[in-house]
Order: sequence, then structure tokens, then C-alpha cells
Amino acid sequence: MNKKLACLKDCLLSGFCFKNPVFRLMLGLCPTLAVTVTAENGIGIGLAATFVLFGSNTIVSLIKNFVPQQVRIPCYILVIATFVTIAKLLLQAYVPLLYAKLGLFVDIMVVNCIILGRAEAFASKNTVSMAMADALGMGMGFTLAAGGIGAIREILGAGTLFGFSLFGPVFKPVLVMILPPGAFLTIGVIMAVLNHINSEKIKAGADVVIEKE
Repeated sequence: MNKKLACLKDCLLSGFCFKNPVFRLMLGLCPTLAVTVTAENGIGIGLAATFVLFGSNTIVSLIKNFVPQQVRIPCYILVIATFVTIAKLLLQAYVPLLYAKLGLFVDIMVVNCIILGRAEAFASKNTVSMAMADALGMGMGFTLAAGGIGAIREILGAGTLFGFSLFGPVFKPVLVMILPPGAFLTIGVIMAVLNHINSEKIKAGADVVIEKE
């Protein structure tokens, strides 16, 4: 039981750091770059993707033994499309302003490489509990990445966070941050910092090994 819980924990946490879909696997960059003008947009698309991931991973894991190999991808896309439609209707009903901002990027989650990739590479090969943990980990990792990028762009590009002014009228926004190039700059800087941190950790580990020898 402890081993199973440890596996579930590792699966859940891997999406946040070691296998973060945006900063490590470089997946889902299209919606990440396109809609993260604000923190609200980033968190919104992240939570919608998490809902679709969780639902589709669960169903794919349940039906994996009943779906012929020849038609598995069309079946998985059908499952994903069902949950995307549910997410779309929920957004339209309860947060129409957010849905209007996200627009087309809600619909194209049907072919989002994170969602389809996890269904094919993980959910179809693991138990339901592992598939659910993987969906939550990847989904929340994507939400964290998209929300963080959106927050940085909104703060620097508009001087606000979730629509609230942070610096008052004296602040001069960096307008490029709310334009398409700002998305590339933000994600590039974040990835550079993360890679630098990892390289420093590797060097520190190598130094420790040398000292022990």
C-alpha cells in the first residue's frame, strides 16, 4: 500500500516540476503563448485543461482493454472532445467573459498535445488511480505555468494583477509584454532561469562526488 501511495505521489508531483508540460516537456505552447495576456486567462485555460485531462484520462484508463488498437486514437479523441464540450458549456454558462477571452483555444483542446499525449502515453497503459494522479499533476503543472506567465505579463505590461492596479498612475507599462513577443520573452527567460538552476544543482552534485572520492 505504501509503495502504491508513493507511486501516486510521485506521479502527482512530477507534473509540477520534473515533467512540467510547458517548461520541461515543451507541450501545450500554443494556448500558453496565445492566451496568457493576464493571470486570469492563464489560470482559466489551465483549469479547463485540467478538467479535460482528468475526465479523459479516467475514461481512457477504464476502456483501454476494450478498445481495439487500430481505432484507439479516434476513440481517445472522441472521449476528449466530449469533455472539451462539457468544459466549453460550463465556461459559457458560468464565466462567459472568461470564455470570450479564451475563445477558440477552448475548442482546440481536443487536439492539445498534452491531453492527447497523456491519454495515449500514460492513461492507456496504467491503472485508473495512476491515470487520475497523472492528470491532476500535469493539469495543475500546466495551470501553474500558464498562470505564472500570465501574471508576469500582466504586471509588467499593464501594472495590474487580476485587474487590480499595483503601482498607480505613475507606472509606465512595458507594452511589449502584452503583445505576442512578450509571451516568447517571458517563457524564454523563465526556462533560462530554470535551466541555470538545474545546471548549478548538477555542478554542486558533481563537486560533492569529487570530494568524496
